[in-house]
Order: sequence, then structure tokens, then C-alpha cells
Amino acid sequence: MDVVLGASGAPASVEEAHEDAWLRFRGILGELVEELPLLRLPVQGGCPLRGPVARRMWRACQPYKNSFITPMAAVAGAVAQELIACYCTAGVARAWVNNGGDIALHLAPSQSVRVGLYADLARLDVDELRGGICTDGQFEISNQLPVRGVATSGWRGRSFSLGIADSVTVLAGTASEADAAATVIANAVNLADPRIQRRPACQLKDDSDLGDLLVTVEVPPLEPVLVQQALRAGLKRAQTLRAAGLIWSAVLICQNQIASTDTAAMGTPENHCSSQQLGSVFA
Repeated sequence: MDVVLGASGAPASVEEAHEDAWLRFRGILGELVEELPLLRLPVQGGCPLRGPVARRMWRACQPYKNSFITPMAAVAGAVAQELIACYCTAGVARAWVNNGGDIALHLAPSQSVRVGLYADLARLDVDELRGGICTDGQFEISNQLPVRGVATSGWRGRSFSLGIADSVTVLAGTASEADAAATVIANAVNLADPRIQRRPACQLKDDSDLGDLLVTVEVPPLEPVLVQQALRAGLKRAQTLRAAGLIWSAVLICQNQIASTDTAAMGTPENHCSSQQLGSVFA
């Protein structure tokens, strides 16, 4: 696990929180490995897990148990959430823990964080990094919002996806909940087209929790009408989760087309650079 974090506030409080987070981080991986066989099983029945992070993973995925999902769908967010607890203390004004793009937040009263959306890392070049990233959209999360988790999923990411979304970014009450929901919504951004290349997950990674489920490995340029069809399927899933109180907001991007639960509209990312968009660049 590679975690990037930041915090501001009283120097002594921030330093103590950093030390607590480091000590907690050192033990998490071992705890998860001990229960790895159970973490790779589909969520069903009562929770069989013991560790606090493992149980958090299971709880975040439990609302989706009627379709195939394992607790591993929420692992990155659950780890970030465990670490952010070290910063929820007097003297720390705000903090974020970014575990591979799945982010947990701490915001004291009157504090906020700005977030930027960058949809496709494949188009990021060295020159842009030197000059500063131009995001596809930006928005702000304040302490008053019931949002403390941001997560992104898609077929271009480090984890497997059943769908064709370049990215699906979700805001939710916690990082583990955002992580699980982003996975589910990204899977739903999908369509049947023989040009889309899929392979059994176990052929790509022999210990994958997805077994022989077909995951996306390549998506060629598709006709805009087909992209919109896939986005509508994902947006319908996102709206259902929002109505159920499982997420606060979501933005779905596929081949330079975007759909958002906030606007219920589609277009290109540059046409949706409003304060309601999501992402993973902080300030």
C-alpha cells in the first residue's frame, strides 16, 4: 500500500497525528492478510471477519450483496478511513488520506477542501506536470456537507472493472462507502459490443477475488451514441444509490463524455467544470 496524506493545524497536534497514523499503518496490511481468504469471498449472510478494517470493508459492500461483490471492493477506502481517524482530534484543522485515489477526509468546523477532477491519466504528460495540472472540473467539500469520502473506479485504474468507464468518482459519507459505490457504478457503465476486449480476471491475476468473471482490458473508440448508452446505464445505477442514501454525488466519464447525478446531463468534461464535480487533486 502507498498512502499520501496531508494535514494542517497546530504543529504539535499534526505531528502527533502523523505518528499515530504511521504506527497504525504498519499493522494494517498484516491484519488484512490474516483474513484474506474470507475477504475474497462474496458478501453474504453475517459478517465472518474480525479485524476493524476488514469488517468495515464488509459493511461497505453489504448493500450490494445481491450482485457479485467481495469486501475487496472497499479495501483502499477502508484503509484510508482507518488512518484518517488518527487526525480526528483537537488541534488538527483538516486532513486527507489518499490511498491510491480513494480518499478519506477530516474537516473541523469552518474547514473545507477543494477537489479537482482529472478524468484520464493516460493523457497526462510530463510538460503538464511541470506547468501544473489543468483539471477537468473543480468543487469544494466543506465541513457542513455529509461527505468524508471520495473514491474513483474505472477500467483504466489499478483494479479490475466489469464496465467501460474511464472513471467514476463518488462522494459519500465515508471513504469505504465511496470506494464500494464507485466500483458498483463503474461496473454498470457498460454495454455489449464485440469490439470491447474482456478476459477472465483470474487469467490476469491468479489470486483475483473476481475469479473467472470477465473484466475489461481494452475499449476502442466507440460511437458517441453507444458511449451515451453506457453512461445512461451507469447514471441510472448511481441515481438509485443516491436515492437510497448510499452516496452523495457521482460523476461518470467515458471517452470524453460525462454524466453526473447533480446535473443528470451529458456532455464533455470541459463543459461541466462546475462546483459540483468530483476528483482527486487537493488544495
